[in-house]
Parts: sequence; C-alpha cells; structure tokens
Amino acid sequence: MSYKGRVSCNNRVSKEDQEFYALKHKAADYYKSNGVPQKIECILNDMFYEQPDDVYGYLTSGSAVISSHSEDLNNTSQDPSDETNISTDTRRDSVNAALHWIHESLSTILKGSDPCNQTAVDQILSDFYMARFSEYQDIQNRETEIQPPGTPVPEPPPSAPHSKDKKGGDKGKKGNSTEKPVPRPEPSELVLPGSMAIGSVSLAVAKTGSLVKGVPLYKYIRAMSNQQPCPKETHIPVPLATLLSCGKLSPGKLNLLEEVIVIPKAGQSVKQVITMVLELEKEITKIMNRTSKTGPILTSVSDSGALVVGYECPEQPLDLITEAANTLGLGLGKDIHLALNCAAHDLMDYPKGKYEVISGTPKTPDELVDIYAALISKYPAVVALIDPLRKEDVEQWERLSNVVGASCSLLSEISSKPKVRSSHEDAPSLPGVKGHILNQTNVNTVTDFIRVTTEHKGAVIIGTTCGEPCSDDSLSDMVVGLGVGYVKLGGLRRGERLTKYNRLISIEEELAQQGILDSRQQHTSPLFVGETDAVIDVID
Repeated sequence: MSYKGRVSCNNRVSKEDQEFYALKHKAADYYKSNGVPQKIECILNDMFYEQPDDVYGYLTSGSAVISSHSEDLNNTSQDPSDETNISTDTRRDSVNAALHWIHESLSTILKGSDPCNQTAVDQILSDFYMARFSEYQDIQNRETEIQPPGTPVPEPPPSAPHSKDKKGGDKGKKGNSTEKPVPRPEPSELVLPGSMAIGSVSLAVAKTGSLVKGVPLYKYIRAMSNQQPCPKETHIPVPLATLLSCGKLSPGKLNLLEEVIVIPKAGQSVKQVITMVLELEKEITKIMNRTSKTGPILTSVSDSGALVVGYECPEQPLDLITEAANTLGLGLGKDIHLALNCAAHDLMDYPKGKYEVISGTPKTPDELVDIYAALISKYPAVVALIDPLRKEDVEQWERLSNVVGASCSLLSEISSKPKVRSSHEDAPSLPGVKGHILNQTNVNTVTDFIRVTTEHKGAVIIGTTCGEPCSDDSLSDMVVGLGVGYVKLGGLRRGERLTKYNRLISIEEELAQQGILDSRQQHTSPLFVGETDAVIDVID
C-alpha cells in the first residue's frame, strides 16, 4: 500500500508528514529507476570479499567505477536497464492480475475445499486456468477478425540470406555461397496475465495441508508423492550453483554463456558445496583484480545470482575457473564439473541467419557445433550443455550429439503448454537430447511437480526461475519431498537465492538430527553422463 492509502485512513496526519511521505516516494522511484540499490549492493558485496583497510575509500572508488561504466553504457545503442524495467513492469501487471483472480474468483471457488486433498484442489485450479485461457484466446481471435483492412500484419523473422556478406566475410570459405535457410522459430508460448495465481495458490494449499497434518512441508509432499508413509531415509538433492554469467547483458563481446554452473561431487553436504562455491567466487574475484590493468574490477550480479563478467571468447571464463580451481586444490573434472547454459535461442540473428555468439562474429549452426566440439575437447570438465542450439536446428542437434554425446549431456529447455499438460507430449523430438528443462511456469501446480517426477523417477532436476524476486523458501522443501537428485537454485549473491540454500541446510541438519539423512552418493556420473537412456527433466 502506498503512503496515500495510509493517509486516507488517518485524517490526523499533518500536511508536513504528507509532504515528507511524498518526498520519500519520489526518492525511492528515482533510486530504483537508476538502479542505485543494485549497484550499491554490488559494491558492498565486493567490499566484503576484499576486506579493504580503507572502507570509505573503497566506497568512493567503487562509485567512480560505476560512473565510468554509466558513461560507457550511454555511448552504446542498447541500455541493459531497459530490459530490466520492462520485466519489472510486466511482472507488476501479472501480480495485479493474479490478485484479481484470487480475490474475485478463486477464493469463492475453493471455499470449503479440503486443504489436505491436493489433487482435487489442483484440478479445480487447472480447470479454472483452462477456462480463462480459452476466454483469452476467443478475445484474441475476435480482435483479429475485426481488424480493419489494410492493417499491416507482422512478418516472421526472415530466414538466412543467400548472398555473400558485403564486407567479404565469406571470402576464402568454400561452399558458403548457397547456405541453407534458417528454419523459422515456433510461435512463442502465450503467457496469460494472472497465471501466477495458479501455482501460488496450489503451493499455499500444500503449506496449509502440512500445517493441518502437523508435519514439515517436505515430509508432507514426500508422503503425497509416494502415496505411502515417508521412507525411512531421505536424501538432499545435489545443489547446482551458478558461478558466472557471460550472456547477452554482460559487458564483453561474448554472448554465448548465459550461465556457467558448478556441478559438485555427490555425497557432500549443502554447507560444503556452498563453502566451496564461495571460495571459488572469492578466488575468481582475486584473479580478475590481479590481472586487471585498470585497478579493482567492480562486478555486477545477474538475475540468477551469479557474477557477471565480460569476455571476448568462451575459453576465457573457463580458463578463469580452471585457474581458480587449481589454486584452491579442487580437481576440475573430479571434485567439480561444469554445465553451460548457452540459451542459444536468444542469440539467433534472423536477418543474417546466424548465431550472434560473439558480438560482431556471427556463426552458422554448423559453425556453432564446431565451437562446442572444440570446447568439450579442451575442457572435459564440461559435462552438460543446456540449449546449445535452437530446437528448430534438428540436423545440428544430431551432429552435436554424435560429436560430444558420449561425454556431455545435451539438455533442451521446454515449457508446459496450456493445452498439453504431459511433459512427454510437450518434449520436442530432438536427436541426442538426454534431458529436458521443464520451466517452472506460473501454471504448474504441486500435483504437476509430483506427476513429472514420478514419470521420470530418479532423473529430475528442479530449479528456480531467473529474475525471481520472491524470497519464499518452499522450493527447497519441494525438491526434498519429491526426492529429486539435483536442484538448481542459481548463484549465491541474491537474497531470494540464499533463502532457499539456507532452507536446504536447515532440512539437511534436521534430517541428520533425526538420524534419517541418506548421505549416500546418489549418482556415480555427474549429471547422468554415461547413464543408460536417462531422461532428465529440469524444472527451471
């Protein structure tokens, strides 16, 4: 509620107080619009790791670095903050629509429902969503039908041109004069405003049910997923932590590595994993500051909670991690492995028909396969590639699988479509793909999670969404209750991420105190590499 709402409820508030509240409101908007809280947070995080003697001098130098970076951004054609602002506005609208659904409809429909009958409640929620989805589609269709004649219809992204690059980029290359046209992308999935009410209410009902039963949420979900009393022992999923981000919004030319993810050796406690990742981050920061020619580097933090670093080629961040691991005595490829989230679907330049892997150096799908092959050969610790290609590039998926499939798992991101609830039906048929990342969309209910993990028993990873502002820690209870082998919670530099890690630690300690913690190594191979026909579903 804004200050205006509070003032209207108390007519004794003085004019001076009202003006003071208005001034605070304007100041907050000003700081948020310029990204001040996030930038100050970055300075404080780096200062904590550096532990400088001159604290205020460090703050001053950090502010100077921010100022110089701001000037560089003003000289570029794209401001990364624009995308953040759009995302914030979209989420605000979605939250308001979800609240409307809850207050106007769902609270009445679910009145009198048994909170311990999760399946029945989730069915009501799913039916409600499908009805809203059909209504939304009807409205969209009617608007299309009454569209006045002569209205321009947006064309899909053009396919790759057949002519050579005017700058001579194809000179000296044989066989590129008749490049294959790039397949057009499938239409983006419709996200219905208000849909987050479905997953939120489903989780709230599960929490209520656990309170009624007088058990922790993870034990409550465990009992539901097994349809029997909880097993004698419960294991904690192996946490996968995002270490670096070198994606499109990073300051360097490299766009390819949206996330570099650490896969710890199974059998370690959550505390041990977190300590190891924090030590890696600290060592990486030291190396970057030591090798920098312009003084200490002010690193920013991505939505996933990872360090944002700018580089010119994909080998550089991997070399950085290799050096940090060697310094700490960690065996890269033994103690830890790596997964690369490439997010290639966001890198396609359709007018050129190529992937903008590195700014100014576009690559064809076949050339991108060659890049991956070279990376896996040079860095055998990389055991998983997430979305290395668009799902339309079927031929290149098959070729990539033939080249690296024996030592590296290929994972494809999918999302639950409103009309098709089964993950089997949603999964695209891509050759060589050993697993799928099922996005944790707003319409996923607790029952959906239980069904997916039951269908792919022992081969499921669950994770959080990028940019998630909520600090709720229920996901940690859910992954333990579902008995999954891995969980992807992002990096260790944002509060909404740390709450989930902390909850995972608390559950682990609770299980250990009760003598029911299963600490056995759940997977002999990192991320199912080498396991026979394993199907991995990552709910991200």
